[in-house]
Amino acid sequence: MKLLSRFLGLLPARPVYAHCDIPCGIYDSHSAQLAARTVLTMVQKINELLKNNASVTDRNNFVRMVKVKEEHAEICKREILILWTDYFKSEHLEKFPNLHELVWKTAKLCSENKRLVDEGMARELIEAVDQIVNIFAESKK
Repeated sequence: MKLLSRFLGLLPARPVYAHCDIPCGIYDSHSAQLAARTVLTMVQKINELLKNNASVTDRNNFVRMVKVKEEHAEICKREILILWTDYFKSEHLEKFPNLHELVWKTAKLCSENKRLVDEGMARELIEAVDQIVNIFAESKK
């Protein structure tokens, strides 16, 4: 056992983040909405920044805005997929038959918003997330 413990101690460790798999009932769609709105805000700021002659500070801000946009698109995707895999059940699919397609489309929109700088697509993401949030709220009644 000591040898195994020493060996495991040599392996690189990295943090792992996950929602609990215990049916705790603690789910909130607000973080997905906030992340989607952050994506839109960053797209708008990036587009505005590109209209000006870019200084070194502007270029630095551009890189940071892209990073934040991509991080929040990933947060949005993760939060939507948590609802999909951990919260929604088969009875929700019966009640909301478009749920599967909507979640799939929203996850794809998250990926596209990471890749592109497109205000229309960012607005689509917000609309899709809001639809899921509405279904989530309805399912809790």
